[in-house]
Amino acid sequence: MSSIPCENNTAYTRQELIRECSQGVSFTESLLLRLHDCTLEIFCSSEELRSELHRYFLPLLSSSNKGAQIRIHAIDAVTPSLNCKFSKRKLEPGKTKIKEEWAALHGGRVVRKITTGMMMIFGHDENLVIGPCQDNPNQVINFINNRFIEYKLNKGALLGHAAAVYQNATGIAMAGFSGMGKSTLALHLMNTGADFVSNDRLLIEEKGEHLVMSGVAKWPRINPGTALNNPSLSGVMSAEEKERFSQLPAAELWNLEYKYDVMIEQCFGRDRFQLHTKLDRLVLLNWRFGAGSMQAEEVDLGKRKELLQAIMKETGLFYLPAKGCLKNQPESRYLELLSRCRVLELSGGADFEEATRTILKWL
Repeated sequence: MSSIPCENNTAYTRQELIRECSQGVSFTESLLLRLHDCTLEIFCSSEELRSELHRYFLPLLSSSNKGAQIRIHAIDAVTPSLNCKFSKRKLEPGKTKIKEEWAALHGGRVVRKITTGMMMIFGHDENLVIGPCQDNPNQVINFINNRFIEYKLNKGALLGHAAAVYQNATGIAMAGFSGMGKSTLALHLMNTGADFVSNDRLLIEEKGEHLVMSGVAKWPRINPGTALNNPSLSGVMSAEEKERFSQLPAAELWNLEYKYDVMIEQCFGRDRFQLHTKLDRLVLLNWRFGAGSMQAEEVDLGKRKELLQAIMKETGLFYLPAKGCLKNQPESRYLELLSRCRVLELSGGADFEEATRTILKWL
């Protein structure tokens, strides 16, 4: 499978390209992943990859085979070369490196990861990821979750850049610009009894006069600073890592590009997540590390529209809008829905313990 012609970007349809890539490949028994109202059926070309996805998604797997809305095939193989012109994704704000390139297909799109060579072909209910999957399971997991996100967006949901928990019968979303620590704050709240809802992406929908939110099946990825400062997370690090990282200055520790997956069941126990709940409150992190004492104030988003940018999230390359759906929703739509939440702004210096106490008191 060395080279597949794709002249003028659209000579191949999505179905033809998937069929070409899958030719002669045997697939394992499928995994059924149930995410709220959507079932995804996942087929792997190797038992090793299936085992890794089974381990990761275990708490969300379903035994019911009543029909999946989305099917995904994952092939661990040398990435085929496409004879078509790829366009590089635009550089995101705050990023220094372009990670993906893409090309249009009849009925879909193909995206290629520049560093790993992983290639994703998708559109509607038929999707495929091919490349060194076993070496890059996180990219396979992200692709699976992106298919669920597309499903919800095409049903009218808004995409939020937020973590979320469910505590005291209250759904709480936490948003903040990159690096503000929304996932860290969510995990601190879990120490006080909250259930996990989502780590970094949130799908927000209307249900009558209320809001509901759906999380994404992506467990938190934390840096060493978060692990060292939360007793529930100590198990993600080895004794040697704890010793080594504890010697670093605080500013350096929190900025390390070194991540651990937090498997919720292993760290907090069973039945500590709810991936679909109502949405009642929104916490906006507008603080900085080392900026003194933390300040908390309930705000009106209609008068503080600049804060909306902390939760608004562009849909990106992995979203193909259904007929009648917008690629990205306007600020006014976010304001319309989120005006139904009470909103708390945390500013001044970042303080997760104080923030946790403040939120519990606010509830």
